[in-house]
Amino acid sequence: MAPRLKSLTLFVALCVLSFGSALAQYGQQSGQQRRPPTVPPPRPVQAAIGPLGASQYKTPPQAIVDLIDAKPTPRAAISPDNKWVLLLDFPPLVPLSEISARELRLAGIRIRPATNGPSRSGYFTQITLQSLADSSKRVVPGIPRNSKIAAVSWAPDASKFAFTVTDEKNVELWMTDVAKLVTRRVIRQRLNGALGMPYRWGPNSKGFVVSFVPEERGPEPPEPPVPIGPVTQENLGKAAPARTYQDLLTSAYDESLFVYYGTSQLMLVDLGGDHNRLGPPGIYSDFEISPDAKYILVTTVHKPFSYLVTMDRFPHKIEVWDRDGKIVKSLADVPLQEGVPITFSSVPTGPRDVEWRSDAPATLAWVEAQDGGDAKAEAAIRDKLFLLDAPFKGEPKTLASLSERFNYVLWGRNDLAIVEETWWKTRNEKTWIVNPSSPGAEPVKLFDRSSEDRYNDPGNFVTTRTRTGDYVLLTSTDGKGVYLIGQGFSPEGKKPFVDKLDIATKKADRLWRSEAPNYESPLGILDADAKRIFTRRESKTDPPNYFVRTLGSNDLRALTAYPNPYPGLKDVTKELLHYKRADGVDLTGTLYLPAGYKKEDGPLPVVMWAYPQEFKDADMAGQVTDSPYQFDTVPWTSPLVWLTQGYAVFDDPKLPIIGAGDVEPNDTYVQQLQAGAQAAVDAVVAKGVADRNRIAVGGHSYGAFMTANLLAWTDLFRAGIARSGAYNRTLTPFGFQSEERTFWQAPEVYNTMSPFNHADKINEPLLLIHGEADNNPGTFPIQSERLFNALKGLGATTRLVMLPDEAHSYRARESVLHMLYESDRWLDTYVKNAKPRESTGQSALEKGK
Repeated sequence: MAPRLKSLTLFVALCVLSFGSALAQYGQQSGQQRRPPTVPPPRPVQAAIGPLGASQYKTPPQAIVDLIDAKPTPRAAISPDNKWVLLLDFPPLVPLSEISARELRLAGIRIRPATNGPSRSGYFTQITLQSLADSSKRVVPGIPRNSKIAAVSWAPDASKFAFTVTDEKNVELWMTDVAKLVTRRVIRQRLNGALGMPYRWGPNSKGFVVSFVPEERGPEPPEPPVPIGPVTQENLGKAAPARTYQDLLTSAYDESLFVYYGTSQLMLVDLGGDHNRLGPPGIYSDFEISPDAKYILVTTVHKPFSYLVTMDRFPHKIEVWDRDGKIVKSLADVPLQEGVPITFSSVPTGPRDVEWRSDAPATLAWVEAQDGGDAKAEAAIRDKLFLLDAPFKGEPKTLASLSERFNYVLWGRNDLAIVEETWWKTRNEKTWIVNPSSPGAEPVKLFDRSSEDRYNDPGNFVTTRTRTGDYVLLTSTDGKGVYLIGQGFSPEGKKPFVDKLDIATKKADRLWRSEAPNYESPLGILDADAKRIFTRRESKTDPPNYFVRTLGSNDLRALTAYPNPYPGLKDVTKELLHYKRADGVDLTGTLYLPAGYKKEDGPLPVVMWAYPQEFKDADMAGQVTDSPYQFDTVPWTSPLVWLTQGYAVFDDPKLPIIGAGDVEPNDTYVQQLQAGAQAAVDAVVAKGVADRNRIAVGGHSYGAFMTANLLAWTDLFRAGIARSGAYNRTLTPFGFQSEERTFWQAPEVYNTMSPFNHADKINEPLLLIHGEADNNPGTFPIQSERLFNALKGLGATTRLVMLPDEAHSYRARESVLHMLYESDRWLDTYVKNAKPRESTGQSALEKGK
């Protein structure tokens, strides 16, 4: 029920629980001998490429390989009693064989049939248990070798933690006893992890509700040898716009596969593995136990399915069951939601964001739109937040009536909860204090602010876990205060902080703030009066490590001492540049210079890597969001790898696209993009370290779109690298990125912003890279293929690299190294060693006119 997480400890826990889902973007697993229609057919082998079976993957220079292979700082998960922390090691990349395993792409979900689990999800390789009291730690024993660990979660009483173990055939539930440090399998039966988290702890820490593959399930439905008929869709005059989703159902056979792999059997399982069935098998997209452990909130997906939208818009029943699986309350049967308006802040009709109130024994909470879910409709009240106590009889009570769209609720105690509402068009967000025990009472406004104003962001509320395992607001011992942890954006850069907010006066007192030369980010508060906090601390030269800090003193105790994983970048210099766009908008970007570089060595070739962002306020667009004191990690996405090859890197130069008032940002996208890029180039040249004639521009996704546009509309750059982008906006006619208007409402905007339409103006070398299995809405692989064909037909210098089995973000080590190999060759040929050219691009904003 919290689309935007404002709870810090909740956020830390969900980073662990959802790690698999988060990394699912980074690559996917597909392929086997026989592929269903949801998977592209096997690629033909071209004799010209080389002998069958010989790998054609290349690697970049070893200095780059070393950066990519470096071990990242493990993730951390604090126990509910704040006595222990789990340190979770994970691989930065995986073997190509993992993402090339057979995969089904159904209803917006990617499933690995071999395990009936998620495909391409991230996982952990090792768990270390560390005491927060004395810093002692031990690697958790007993976990099967070479297995993939995921879905790690603490028991509510902190005596144990559970996790899933995935091998080649199964997803299983395992558990570790903290006191004994003994790890064992809870139950042998296969879990069904295809649709999400496959288990939940019971509030008493003595058992689970688990989603299993039904024991009686037969073999996978066979693919029809010939089509059984045409695939037919129709629309009878009712508007049903939808953004361009991928991995949708496309046939009756797809539907049968979705039902087969999505269907599970819910069971109650105790710690010894004894289990009892709950209800019949079904497609359960979610299930949650009530805090008093008497009920289970269950969401069941059912037909008719859609070929236009993903599973989250499919029809679904929301029910409350008792512990015998009997229906106690049928809250709603939400119909298919194909007609939700594409306007931002529009939502489906009917109950949504249904959850248990975490500070009550068994109270349902949910939201319903009062404006038909249409953000364009006029309405004084947009959403209402309802409550219904067990035994779920009678009419629900209205806790909050909101003039904007509900965003989240955080429960605290019987007389305290926090509710936030937001509205995209104005970027407004309002935060309210409400009293759950008096639903009719007037709410108290706490914050009323612009979501773009990061300098005045009050931070995220801190939560703690109850004895039932539910998250509630952390309140001070006297009950008068709650806590906020924020990023602390400022003109000097980010300085994370901890505040205590007095509920009565609404005044916040700063308890602590990170100060130079370190960057220290609080991850949790360890006691009710905020005497100790758990932090992740780093500096320009020191990698992230975990600490316990005592507030009000100089006591700072290190828990870990991970060394610098990037010794090759040890002597790199870093500077946050401040500069202005021609229209006066303040901008920043981070300039990196290679180790050992001196100005007398002369200007360097530059790699500029960026990603534009839309704003409604010019002042907000100019706010600083980086920190000069953070340690620079180097994931595969980072342009810092080029520092090892003699380039300067200008990372994340801000390219705001601003539309104040009723003006839409994209109405002047090209002009603002040009102006921002011109300012960035001028800023690095003015430092005396950049060669204006040897600057490359690059980006991923919307940054790739930006790259192609900059090559089409300016002569500022010598070459470009565009990864996994979209270049023809007529292929995303119902909106893209932050654009709400359709192609038919704003044809000139779509046409002008599409670099495909201006391919004849791209006269600089452009390297296009794309994953063949891209799953991101709008960035279909055909986007890169068609732009390449256009450029080739026009005689441009271009190269297209399609990465087999890779999704929108890349996950396989072989793919990433080959991508960097291609990029290195491109930069070396067309930037570093480029021949002099007559036009320097100093006044290139009229290109193509």
